[in-house]
Amino acid sequence: MARHTRKARLPQEPVEAEITGLSHEGRGIAHVGAETVFVDGALAGERVRFRYTRRRRGIGEGQVVEVLQASPDRVEPACSHFGTCGGCSMQHLPPEAQITFKQDVLAEQFARIGRVEPEQWLAPLTSDVWGYRRKARLAVKMVPKKGGVLVGFRERYSPYVAQLDSCAVLDPRVGERLADLAALIESLSIPRQIPQIEVALGDDEAAALVFRNLAPLSASDRDALTRFGQEHGFQIYEQPGNEQTVKPVWPEAPRLSYSLSEHEVEVEFLPTDFTQVNAGINRKMVNRALELLHLTGQERVLDLFCGLGNFTLPMARRAARVVGVEGEAGLVERARQNAVRNGIGNCEFHVADLSQDVAGLPWLRQSYDRVLLDPPRSGALAMIAPVARLGAERIVYVSCGPATLARDAGLLVNEFGYKLRAAGVMDMFPHTAHVESIALFER
Repeated sequence: MARHTRKARLPQEPVEAEITGLSHEGRGIAHVGAETVFVDGALAGERVRFRYTRRRRGIGEGQVVEVLQASPDRVEPACSHFGTCGGCSMQHLPPEAQITFKQDVLAEQFARIGRVEPEQWLAPLTSDVWGYRRKARLAVKMVPKKGGVLVGFRERYSPYVAQLDSCAVLDPRVGERLADLAALIESLSIPRQIPQIEVALGDDEAAALVFRNLAPLSASDRDALTRFGQEHGFQIYEQPGNEQTVKPVWPEAPRLSYSLSEHEVEVEFLPTDFTQVNAGINRKMVNRALELLHLTGQERVLDLFCGLGNFTLPMARRAARVVGVEGEAGLVERARQNAVRNGIGNCEFHVADLSQDVAGLPWLRQSYDRVLLDPPRSGALAMIAPVARLGAERIVYVSCGPATLARDAGLLVNEFGYKLRAAGVMDMFPHTAHVESIALFER
């Protein structure tokens, strides 16, 4: 006979508790009896009343309803949608305290998972904390009870689209146009068949919107989208199927790019390509990576998870030779085109799945003085041993996942004899708990 476990009933009245710390997700940690509760909107050192939102096997989740004793760090969130929208969750903590939190998370992960500690902590990389976001996927939903079409991010821990009129972390070119976008979609013949808008912004006012359309656009729809693009300065695309179906509505030949002017590099990209969310941090990140690699013009460099050549092309300006490797063939082709467009001839690009065994591939049988790793959140586990065997003097690791960086750092240090010389955080996503970091390993 199947056994059914009953969900723990949630207390109806708010519960009072002391907040003893912050979780890696930026939620307050409270202990109620034998239960650990993660409380949204609470800060370490506070006394709060919270309402349970979930309980399971000794772990609870909750939401602050009243702050009885506030942390001296607490500030008033700047966004009126804070607490409802799931786009960012740490606006009640000032930016400098957010940085401290992220540094603490990285240090704890290094110690607990990797059993390593950097010899030097790098100064954090920071930039604008508002209007910074150049890449986003906006949800769209027709909800007549809430006035019509909603455009924005999902509600926190909910599948519902938050009711937003603006977004302070999105680049203002889009963040101040959410109501206009909602009105546009409502005017189309298929407002219920547009579930999302992908946002991709470049430099020089280049801004693309990709409308996912589950039904064909009519001639009047195309006219409306074109007029919107012309009026507000957007490149308009449609996407009737997967990413391969994305095509421009207006203009006929749109162009997106961003500049790394200190390195005389311009990177062209498609609106669905991976690019860094935060242009200001990206420029500083590339500069720091090159400083840590200490290129003199004589080195051969291997750039793994190279994407469009964001690091490859600037490195090629300062090294003898750079080899970039990426798993997505489309990105590799555009990286090659970017090299040609920038007049860079001392680099080459290869397609390879870096989560698999690549030991037999020719580019890995070459010698390298430096290696740069910029993997996804899952880290670079499959590449750690092959990279270590190359014997490169320096390895720079750019990370968007502190736990996987810590794991891989532990392998490089404790199994392959590298030293973790330096590490630091980069505030790629202000007002969120996302921790981006960079680390230098030396042989």
